Amino acid sequence: MDAQDKGSDARHGPAEPGVPGPRAPLPGPVVPADEPPATEEPQPSPETEGTAEPPTDPSDGPRTGVAALSFRYQVGAALALAAVAVGVCVHLGMTFLHVAPPNTVSKKHSETIADWIYPEFEQNWKLFAPNPLQQNVSVQVRAEIRTPDGTSRTTGWYDLSAQDGRDIDGNPAPSHTQQNELRRAWDFYVSTHDDDNRPVGLRGALSESYLRRIMAMRLDRADAAGADGEVARVQVRSRTTQVPPPSWSGEKVSDKAVYRVLPWWLLPEGETRGGIG
Repeated sequence: MDAQDKGSDARHGPAEPGVPGPRAPLPGPVVPADEPPATEEPQPSPETEGTAEPPTDPSDGPRTGVAALSFRYQVGAALALAAVAVGVCVHLGMTFLHVAPPNTVSKKHSETIADWIYPEFEQNWKLFAPNPLQQNVSVQVRAEIRTPDGTSRTTGWYDLSAQDGRDIDGNPAPSHTQQNELRRAWDFYVSTHDDDNRPVGLRGALSESYLRRIMAMRLDRADAAGADGEVARVQVRSRTTQVPPPSWSGEKVSDKAVYRVLPWWLLPEGETRGGIG
């Protein structure tokens, strides 16, 4: 009864025989003698709490390129790129159909393909022919100059092929115009005219006007008419010589130049000062 009257304090009294006493508290972790006691991490003060800079997002940097444009200009740039891509695809397709063997598509759309290719984009495969071209062809032009006082004079021959050759020689990146414009224009004319310079087929007039316009522009660049004059007529000729064979070859070729002289062409009013009208 006495033990029961004491209530909960009876549990903390001396242990009776045969009854285990209260358990001793577990010892804490032992700190090595050579290791300094752990220090608590510093807590941020109320003044500095919340003032730390947030992490930087790479997307928050300044935009460059098309992304820097406004939405309206981005749409315009996208439309321009799409138009260029469509134009390139159309040009590649037309060129492929032009150089490919005749097929159903090229026969059905032959007029459209010809209008796109000729004369600027015509392809010349003479380099890959069984008998490659073994001649040097030089295109030359002279002009009849009309002066304000009503007189006229004729210039000497301008060797346009030699001029293109000088511009290409030593130039690591010559332009397409310097390399091919004059040569392709002359080949186009020769392929559409007979030996008497009469047009053959529907492209004869086109090749003649194309070559004539090139002559007018070249003469204007050379200032052939002078300050007051204007070109009234032009005449074109070609000078052809054979490429000498190698020294080890027994082939014999003529070293004389052969000329092909075209008739005088009267320039339209828009071409007398180098225009292409």
